[in-house]
Amino acid sequence: MSRIKARDYAADMPAHTLLQTRTLSVIDYRCTAGPGDRPFTEVFPRHSVSFVRAGSFGCRARNRSYELVTGALLVGRTGDEYLCTHDHHHGGDECLSFQFEPSALDALCGDAKAWRAGWMPPLPQLMVLGELAQAAVDGRSDIGADEVGMALASRFLSLQSGRPAKAVDPRAADRRRAVETALWIDAHAHEPLDLDAAARVAGLSPFHFLRVFSRVLGVTPHQYLVRARLRRAAALLADPARAVTDIAYDVGFNDVSNFVRSFHRAAGVSPGRFRRAARGGRKIFQDRLAASA
Repeated sequence: MSRIKARDYAADMPAHTLLQTRTLSVIDYRCTAGPGDRPFTEVFPRHSVSFVRAGSFGCRARNRSYELVTGALLVGRTGDEYLCTHDHHHGGDECLSFQFEPSALDALCGDAKAWRAGWMPPLPQLMVLGELAQAAVDGRSDIGADEVGMALASRFLSLQSGRPAKAVDPRAADRRRAVETALWIDAHAHEPLDLDAAARVAGLSPFHFLRVFSRVLGVTPHQYLVRARLRRAAALLADPARAVTDIAYDVGFNDVSNFVRSFHRAAGVSPGRFRRAARGGRKIFQDRLAASA
């Protein structure tokens, strides 16, 4: 790793502390760096999970490289350094970060090694909680942001415990193609998309594109498409004025029953129950959303 002088995580980018308690802090980070800006080494002040809600960036830690796109998690351990890069996206990135005090770690349990993961790809079980957390900090949910933050970390630890460690080190050109196409998929997720269309954007054959995308980002293009739609649906469900049927069609599902099944698999509850949880149904939240996957 480059021995640029390390600094606190995102110390030089706009950051706003949204909530601070004895157990955790919730911080909104917005980075405007892009290609051409010098990479920089950062250090995590606390154990943390950060939900990438927009844009993309790369990180390199412990001789592994990761590309994080919308819906992914950046995972940090107190005192760890990583090199932050912005080689493939001009628009910067935005993260909602949950940083945990030592007193919270025992309550979260989980394997301590899980905090060395560095990242988690866009997994539906994490994305719906990330969007619920965003609704909470925006004031669109009666659930507390600290409650969702603890649930997000607990779900991450549960998923990571059964996930084999995997190094990802493809060529720079393949990284760029995968990230740029993921951003395109995210922007067009409400439209009918298929593998051929995404492969054309990447300039690769469908077979090679599928292999490259999966290797770089940890999910297939179709998985990323469905999860982008579910992430948007989770955000929209916090609005009681929007009908579930309308939300299903607006985010790109052409069949409501398929949307309901997909959302239930991701969140552990139906869209309707998720909406009630977002509006303050804490028993639903505690019994289902915070349950281990």
